[in-house]
Amino acid sequence: MTEGTAYPEETGITVVVPCYNEVDNIEHSYAEIVAELGEFDLELLYVDDGSTDGSLDVIRTLAATDPRVQFLSFTRNFGFEAAFSAGYRYARKPWILHVDADQQFPAAEAHKLIAAAKSGYDAVFGVRTNRQDPVLRRWGTAAFHFIGRKLLRIELPQGATAFRLVRTELAKRIVDLRLGTPYFLATVPRLTSRYTTVPVAHRARSRGESKVGMSFLSSHAIELFVGFSRRLSTAAATACVLSGALAMVLAVTTATGLVTGTALNAVLFGLLSVGLVTLALSVRSLVVVGAGQPRPRLYYIREASLPVDEADRLLSTPSNLGTT
Repeated sequence: MTEGTAYPEETGITVVVPCYNEVDNIEHSYAEIVAELGEFDLELLYVDDGSTDGSLDVIRTLAATDPRVQFLSFTRNFGFEAAFSAGYRYARKPWILHVDADQQFPAAEAHKLIAAAKSGYDAVFGVRTNRQDPVLRRWGTAAFHFIGRKLLRIELPQGATAFRLVRTELAKRIVDLRLGTPYFLATVPRLTSRYTTVPVAHRARSRGESKVGMSFLSSHAIELFVGFSRRLSTAAATACVLSGALAMVLAVTTATGLVTGTALNAVLFGLLSVGLVTLALSVRSLVVVGAGQPRPRLYYIREASLPVDEADRLLSTPSNLGTT
């Protein structure tokens, strides 16, 4: 990373706001961000993750009335990682402040992140001190961090959330890695040791519905555990091989009469052994071979208020949309 003492208040901040069906929150989030952080050289970059509720119309209106507001809109819903990755890639200020559109993190708390950055950090993560979320989500997050940090030994900033301030240079490098599992919290420690956490306030969602359910948290956790640690896949493969070996031994001993049983049992044990060994080899093959196969891009942009790479568009955009 480039050494330097350029702080957010000196160089400017791009506030990246991912949103998916947040039509009731967008104007409120804009007003709060501008009121609390208007003293800075701001760029507000809204990333519409394929919303279907009119969110994009509200964002277009904001962009037409405030030159600080820019936006990207996806061809469909690609998910949380895709939304922030696009925002980080196209941010134009030296620092990025990630603020979700649901307003559960008060924009005023960003001053704590900005103050911490003055100690020379590349990334500052907010940690909820009074989390206002359902119990299952709180328990799920606690289990997620325990398994990731303690059992699988993945380096994660303790208690870190998506409410964060990051040097744009670092954020762009992470996005440009184009990882199969672009888990930002786990990737930052792989690139820099200059990160920290700061306690911040948290509030309950007052408008709209949360898009984060147990299925999202589960898939998110699996991507992290498999993508950033070999322990889980190694344990699974080892268990398959040992089970297959044991089943083969039982099949042989049953067939030879050393262990009482029927011929059918021997056949079943044999099939089980072959199946388990094959499963282990297949999983390894899929992981090794599949990792090198071409994949679709993480997201595709259908409309934007700022110049974007043509490779990030699925098709050429009609000129009557007024995009660049």
